[in-house]
Amino acid sequence: MDRLRQRADFLAVANGTRANSAAFVVQGRLRDDDGPIRIGFTVTKKNGTATERNRIRRRLRELVKRLDVISMRPHHDYVLVGRRTALTRDFATMLDDLRSALHRLDRQPKQQRREPQSELNGETPER
Repeated sequence: MDRLRQRADFLAVANGTRANSAAFVVQGRLRDDDGPIRIGFTVTKKNGTATERNRIRRRLRELVKRLDVISMRPHHDYVLVGRRTALTRDFATMLDDLRSALHRLDRQPKQQRREPQSELNGETPER
């Protein structure tokens, strides 16, 4: 497993499917290449101070380390978006939540979010 590090990769995954949990949101996207599974972690500033955000990120990284790789699909990118609840939620419960979220991602139809039609045509919407 590799890590996502570039903003463009995070934005591409954000357009894929997502599954919500109490402590995090899992976003997933199938890639066109034959590379390994890649995972990214992000926590927004509204979740607390830098120390709290780092603690959330560390807990999410540890979840992925303890997760069996079979739960994740090959040639996919995943992003875990941490929530403040991840600080206090039981770790075993979070691990079950992650397995469940990955299973729900697999069941969702393979669709991309669409841009509004006016933006696709280069027109600005009338107000």
